[in-house]
Amino acid sequence: MEYFTYFIVGIALLFLLVRFLAWPLKILLKLIANGVLGIILLLIANFIGKYLGFSVGINPWTALIAGFFGVPGVIFLIIFKVLL
Repeated sequence: MEYFTYFIVGIALLFLLVRFLAWPLKILLKLIANGVLGIILLLIANFIGKYLGFSVGINPWTALIAGFFGVPGVIFLIIFKVLL
């Protein structure tokens, strides 16, 4: 009976550990997905912008904005570039 109690406590602790570690992993994967989508959108914006007469430079700052904010970040960068 004593081993059964240890087993149940061990399973509960393992479950809590997995739940605790899975949350940051979800956030990290979401940031990576936003980053990839942001860079792809920057490349598409530069491809289309080539025909419209503007381009958004891809550097660490624009990549950070596009990666962190995703689509709204890319739209902001395009509007910022067109207005200035």
